Amino acid sequence: MLAKVNSGAVIGIDGYIVDVEVDLAQGIPAFDIVGLPDSAVKESRERVRTCIQNTKYSFPVKRITVNLAPADIRKSGPSFDLPIAVGILIGTGIIPDHASKGAFFTGELSLDGTVRSVSGVLPMVLAARAEGFTSCYVPAVNAEEAALVDGVTVFPIGNITDLVDHFTSKSIAPTQVDIHALFKENAAIHKLDFSDVKGQPGVKRALEVSAAGYHNILMVGPPGAGKTMLATRVPTIMPDLDFEESLEITKIYSIAGLLESKCQLITNRPFRAPHHTASFMSLAGGGRIPKPGEISLAHNGVLFLDELTEFQKKALEVLRQPLEDGTITVSRAAGVCTYPSAFLLLASMNPCPCGHYGTGKCRCNHNEVERYLSRVSGPLLDRLDIQCEVAAVDYDQLNAAPAESSHEIRKRVLAARMRQTKRFENENIKVNAHMPAPLIDKYCPLGTEEKNLLQHAFNKMNLSARAYHKILKIARTIADLAGEDNINVMHITEAISYRGLDRKYW
Repeated sequence: MLAKVNSGAVIGIDGYIVDVEVDLAQGIPAFDIVGLPDSAVKESRERVRTCIQNTKYSFPVKRITVNLAPADIRKSGPSFDLPIAVGILIGTGIIPDHASKGAFFTGELSLDGTVRSVSGVLPMVLAARAEGFTSCYVPAVNAEEAALVDGVTVFPIGNITDLVDHFTSKSIAPTQVDIHALFKENAAIHKLDFSDVKGQPGVKRALEVSAAGYHNILMVGPPGAGKTMLATRVPTIMPDLDFEESLEITKIYSIAGLLESKCQLITNRPFRAPHHTASFMSLAGGGRIPKPGEISLAHNGVLFLDELTEFQKKALEVLRQPLEDGTITVSRAAGVCTYPSAFLLLASMNPCPCGHYGTGKCRCNHNEVERYLSRVSGPLLDRLDIQCEVAAVDYDQLNAAPAESSHEIRKRVLAARMRQTKRFENENIKVNAHMPAPLIDKYCPLGTEEKNLLQHAFNKMNLSARAYHKILKIARTIADLAGEDNINVMHITEAISYRGLDRKYW
């Protein structure tokens, strides 16, 4: 007898449907799985056999052949355990034939029949909905994650016996999720605030511009000046995620297996701060079977690289393409995956090995400083929109009154974002930093005085075409923060001031 069960797998952040065909035939007892399975899938034979034997059902003494279609894509992971077991139980008559019609199954089986959680349930259920499936049977641990998808009924499966009973006697209650309640429940309660930071008004302004237009920023300054303290407070002034952004981030974390069981929808912007010993693969993603790296886990959020010059140069160069394109393509022997990586890059570094260059306390010679700064390449530096210097804080500043709070800064950022949302409502972007060249010409027109100023800066500072466009984008954001429709000389002047450090140090 032939039974067909629908399951799924993941490529990149997108799921696709896998047809699990189970054939039970007379002959010498055997259990074969075909369709480019990896070792984890091949091990399903023993898990499924032992699981069925340890429940009240008997395992058929027949020749069992399982085909995973399409057969030209390699299958990996234990998520096919449940659909294979369902196919066998349909073949033996324990589960009725109609059970698999219009239904999707995924899950790993333990030897006692318990259905364990699997990674990537959300993108697989989205693919199932796109294919017209109306019922999804997933591990109970993953049920809330799957229930985020509208238009499908999600049944939580805790044990294979519960699944059989569902089709024969006692139905399982479907899982439902209140998305609005999730956003309210998981709303960020920030314990950090910009009012905690003493001094540094210029850097705070630069971070405000960065958050308003999603511009990447580099902070250079001596140890203890507050670079890390400032960076960790940037999420407190950023806008909240909308549902589509949350869903996209949740898909990435689902594939990476990083979702917490009690918080299946990520409603707060990610803040990733990998250690400087991180390899290029941990940043970009990869492995034998490609998985998302730190730059993808920071999608729609913040990637903070503290002590930028201490990272491997190869790891830093990985950032160049994602900073421009907002995606990263990872090629490995097991396949090619493209992950979204539209992150806000915050980077900090010291100006020299001892950290006190230019203060009179520096102990480094000229060659040491050059070698230290050369760890950050010119092409990468050119992709950092804003470059600001963080000066040491003096005693009087430490004892000053509390500064402006994150709440007040965030109100201005939100107002600027609203202007950008209205401006780009018919475009495929949301923020100024993502404007391509045609949109820069459209939305950043300059008057004669502004053009002359920018031309003078372009020639004197020897700017690249990329730096020229970045100055226009930053000026557009500064004008949005000021609530003005046109870019004027003051906006251009401030934007140019954020491009000076590479000329000072490099």
